[in-house]
Amino acid sequence: MILQHLADGILTGAIVSLGAIGLSLTMRILKFANFSHAELLTFGAYAAMVFLAFTKAMDGVLGGSLGPFSFGLSLVVATVLAGGLTALAALAIDRLVFARLRHRAGHMTLVFASFGVALLLRNLILIGFGPDPYYYSRELQMAIRLPFDVLVLPDQIFVLALTIVLVIALHLFLTRTRAGIAMRGVAESPSLASACGIDVDAVIRWTWILGGVGAAVAGVLYGLTVQLRPELGFSLLLPLFAAVILGGTGSMYGAVIGGLIVGLAENLSVMVIPASYKPAIPFLLILLILYIKPQGLFGEAK
Repeated sequence: MILQHLADGILTGAIVSLGAIGLSLTMRILKFANFSHAELLTFGAYAAMVFLAFTKAMDGVLGGSLGPFSFGLSLVVATVLAGGLTALAALAIDRLVFARLRHRAGHMTLVFASFGVALLLRNLILIGFGPDPYYYSRELQMAIRLPFDVLVLPDQIFVLALTIVLVIALHLFLTRTRAGIAMRGVAESPSLASACGIDVDAVIRWTWILGGVGAAVAGVLYGLTVQLRPELGFSLLLPLFAAVILGGTGSMYGAVIGGLIVGLAENLSVMVIPASYKPAIPFLLILLILYIKPQGLFGEAK
């Protein structure tokens, strides 16, 4: 039983980690807590559903589902398109809201503005798609039995594998490309980076692009393993912030580890407390880490 909860926790934590990476980058480079980031997960998930309706014909080319998974090539293409659209939406939000406040208002003003953007996005999705849940696919899957009688669905294995690939790709981007190195420089000191000739505005755009793409993929993966609903991002808001705070604000690797810890803690908690109390676990983790190590597991003490 405990091994099954561990497996479920790792799979849940993989999705949280992917969403938390974009939030961590935003907090490190843009220097404010962006509460609207969670709603970008919802936006990306619903955008993929819309694109899926146009790309569904591609399933006929490959004969429907890909291998043991519940989805076909159409969802892969729809996810790529949704990632691009979500990145554009993130850039538009920055241009219309945050860029106007960045040099004229304090951090708390930006935080309150992100609350307003989050409410606007959530209600626009609610108006456009209604409160009923949606599914990318209703294909039935046979669970795979792993050693020690641990059961997982093929889609869940795909989610974990894709998360690992994307984390490695992002690591290579941040460490091997000029844009990634520039982002790391701006994260350390925007004024010094600007004095060295780094285009800070370009770095900010890259931050929104990476955050938007990561949020869209995380939203699609969550919708693939659970379901789509307008509250998708709101339900993940606390786990995302818990992952970032646990790992250390601004640490990509900390966000990954923090997401896994949050997923494991949530799923293991149902062994000792009722499942209805499960959403409170991320909040308790935030309180615990702030009391023991406020800078997070991989954060630097100020």
